[in-house]
Amino acid sequence: MSDPIAEGLPQRRTYSPLALLLLALNLISAGLFIATVRRPVYDDGFNIFDVHNYAANGFSTATLLSQRNAPGPTSFVWMAAAVHLIGGNELRDARIGALFSWLLLGMGVFLGARLSAYPELWYGAIITLLVFPHAVETAAEILTEGPALFFAVIGALAWTEFTGRINLRTATLITGMLGCLFMGLAVTCRQYNIALLLAAALLASMQFRTKMWDRDEKWRWLAGSLLSLTLSALPVLLLVLVWKGIASPGIESGASYNMMYKAGVGLNITRPIIVTLYVAFYLFPFTFPLMLRCKSAHRLRMLGFAVPVGVAAGFGTDSLIQPGPLNTALNFAAGAFHVRAVLFGALVALAIYNLVILGVALWEHRSSLISAPPIAFALFVILFFIIEQFGVGGNIPFYDRYVIQLAPFIGIVSFALLPSFDKVQFSLLAAMSVISHAMLWRYAFTP
Repeated sequence: MSDPIAEGLPQRRTYSPLALLLLALNLISAGLFIATVRRPVYDDGFNIFDVHNYAANGFSTATLLSQRNAPGPTSFVWMAAAVHLIGGNELRDARIGALFSWLLLGMGVFLGARLSAYPELWYGAIITLLVFPHAVETAAEILTEGPALFFAVIGALAWTEFTGRINLRTATLITGMLGCLFMGLAVTCRQYNIALLLAAALLASMQFRTKMWDRDEKWRWLAGSLLSLTLSALPVLLLVLVWKGIASPGIESGASYNMMYKAGVGLNITRPIIVTLYVAFYLFPFTFPLMLRCKSAHRLRMLGFAVPVGVAAGFGTDSLIQPGPLNTALNFAAGAFHVRAVLFGALVALAIYNLVILGVALWEHRSSLISAPPIAFALFVILFFIIEQFGVGGNIPFYDRYVIQLAPFIGIVSFALLPSFDKVQFSLLAAMSVISHAMLWRYAFTP
């Protein structure tokens, strides 16, 4: 297998026009939906409660303690600010607030990529995010992913640039501090983003140990890193102090959903397995050509691992498959339960086979990761996102929409390994984009 990471950085082909086109299409589609569909859809009815609470009563300890929904408060406060500033229809204004976060995200990535040492990786990150099946939906509805992704992606971009620098100038330090602050705010939007802070600390440690430093510069950089990382933890610590935990009192007690759902810190064995499967599913469209480049001597061993996993997954279909487009597609394609289980098992085997090959490729090129902070950071985020699921207690399902938080980092890894896309991959990207728009606009034609 060739060394695509080394050959692809810096990459000669630019995907910025494609990223710009996808961003424009998503913003236009979401904007038209907001203008034409004026009733609550999907989770709008649940989330508008907290948006109204913060818009009407402000941001205070009392409003924090009365929050009803599971995500952190910052996304709701973001949309409440739009309601307060625009002062029109509450549902429409909150949606505009969510849409505005996507506009800022796009602008931030395009500006940051131009200043980055790895621009094509960040174009790959936003392309992957924009074609994700839930992308247009989260841009046009009262969902918390938009602000969360804005803070997470811009923070990650800034932090990886900071860790890649040796000379600690004032502008570099400010970049690192803002990056960490944004990532801390991302956690207060969606608590799963705590993986960002763990990845940031591990990346800083790795860079500190592997770079060639002048003695004085080394310790100045370390001091700046520690200051930035401390800043990232402050929003999270303040929220924990108010809530007495990482989840709101209402969702921990079950009062928010009439005792239907609870969430909090606890031990969960099955959730990491489910998340790993969904990460493998969403990696496949972007990395499947690696299967064709795998050495034939390794294929039988990889199949020997992937096939039994697929068979086991087929038997556990009902407990492993989660609400989302994959579940809908399986139900559509298979009328009988045993056929559905066979299809799911086959998909799992294929996705795991591709994931193992991806892991081998990353291991073979592991030395290249050290010289490319965005790739190392993306891998750490994906890894910690899976690991942290062991600590997610309660009974709220893992909707596959949640994987959108990993989409930019899946994109970075994919574009690092495969910097040049062929026609088949472009066709898959187009199909995913169409699905994303269709998932939003179906609400315009259903009650």
